[in-house]
Amino acid sequence: MLVQALNGAPRTNEALAKAADGEEMLDVLVGASDKLGLGLTREHLRNTPPIRDWVWWHKKQAPFTIGS
Repeated sequence: MLVQALNGAPRTNEALAKAADGEEMLDVLVGASDKLGLGLTREHLRNTPPIRDWVWWHKKQAPFTIGS
């Protein structure tokens, strides 16, 4: 439900993009979860895909890309 709610939420997506690191992203995501009444914890978000993968990958550069 959280992933669906983030789709089309410009302020939340902007806050996620501006987050300095994964911990700041988790702050934003916990806030979004609270607003939706989902009750997700930092641990839920840190350990559950796809959000776990977004947090891990934030601000990292791909070693290489395939295609254009």
